[in-house]
Amino acid sequence: MNLAKKIQDRTAKVAVIGIGYVGLPLSIEIARAGFTTVGIDVDKTKVAAVGHHKSFIGDVKDSDLAEVAGKFSATTDFGVLATCDIINICVPTPFTASKDPDVSFIEYAGREVAKCLKPGQLIILRSTTYPETTEKVLQPILDATGKKVGRDYFLSFVPERIDPGNHKFNTHTTPVVVGGVTKACTDLTVQFYARFVDKVIPVSSPRAAEMSKLLENIFRSVNIALVNEMAMMCDRMGNIDIWEVINAASSKPFGFMPFYPGPGIGGHCILIDPYYLAWKAREYDFHSNFIELAAETNEGMPFYVADRIIEVLGTHGIAASKARLLILGAAFKGNVEDTRHSPAIKVMELILDKMAKVDYHDPWVPAIEIGKRRLKSVPLSAQALDKADCVVILTDHKCFDYDFIYKHSKLILDARNAIKRRGSKKLHTLGNRTAKR
Repeated sequence: MNLAKKIQDRTAKVAVIGIGYVGLPLSIEIARAGFTTVGIDVDKTKVAAVGHHKSFIGDVKDSDLAEVAGKFSATTDFGVLATCDIINICVPTPFTASKDPDVSFIEYAGREVAKCLKPGQLIILRSTTYPETTEKVLQPILDATGKKVGRDYFLSFVPERIDPGNHKFNTHTTPVVVGGVTKACTDLTVQFYARFVDKVIPVSSPRAAEMSKLLENIFRSVNIALVNEMAMMCDRMGNIDIWEVINAASSKPFGFMPFYPGPGIGGHCILIDPYYLAWKAREYDFHSNFIELAAETNEGMPFYVADRIIEVLGTHGIAASKARLLILGAAFKGNVEDTRHSPAIKVMELILDKMAKVDYHDPWVPAIEIGKRRLKSVPLSAQALDKADCVVILTDHKCFDYDFIYKHSKLILDARNAIKRRGSKKLHTLGNRTAKR
């Protein structure tokens, strides 16, 4: 039976390499569609959690795992790839200390797939990466087996579009882009994803699909950098409130999309993608100064916020070396447990040794490690708020009672504009240093 028929009948066996923030939700949707699915991960704790129907990410419930227990299992054994018809690669793509791409996880996964590559298999790369990774990094590893792409095996790139904490747009409801190495690769991938995703959009090549993912995230990076820079400008000018400015500009019914300043950007994609593209562009003697400058601006925000904390304390006659801080939020954004590249943690790293005491509270993140220190989330109480010389809001979780926080805090630096009040001398925001309140 050929692969197209197996996809149609849902008898194709599917593997997902990497069952983290991308791979686990993907595995569940594939299994819900009726395909026997196996997740493969080097992390034994994740594999064991799947076996016990215990989720380890916020967007997947224990009940989701229990629901697909008959169709979805997990293992650390890459040998099961030999029994699979379709293989999705969802491994991390970090960058090095010098901001160069690290595709070693893709290479490792590719070598494991190559060991088991059999005629008719469909390989789909989902990891966010720079253009030409599919064809110049992954394909040569598979071609080295002597099999020909588009004839003996099939290869495509499908960019992940996970937005942690977004319950409206998930794996099933978010359109996917598909770029195959050949038309046959694209067609098979479209047929497969159409079984469990509402809308599938084919493009001409893996390169186009890879670039589309980078464009999505760099668009956000550039616009966030723009508003962060304008917030710093308003602070410098001292008589303009950036939040008032954004609200006013948002009244225009066309040609404007609001973005908001904050302590920086985090997560996996928006922070990393500009550097991936800039690195690849240099191969073609193209220097993406605009994109890199935006990335640098966003990476500089935690340093700016750390300085603002010290400044706000000083304006109220409190020396940083004697101050007690309570940080609200450690996740990289609201309503998720994800701390990857969290600007909140970076701010804490910068101020930890400059303050007398730094505590944090985050109901999503019970503990964090900063250097060699392990911090535990403290309970949020009126007493904890009152004891702090300054409360700093770095992550705007919806579960925070901002009226309670405002009432019991002596001084607040709100880096997210979560407490939407003006006229208070104890409340400070970004982009509103001395604007009339």
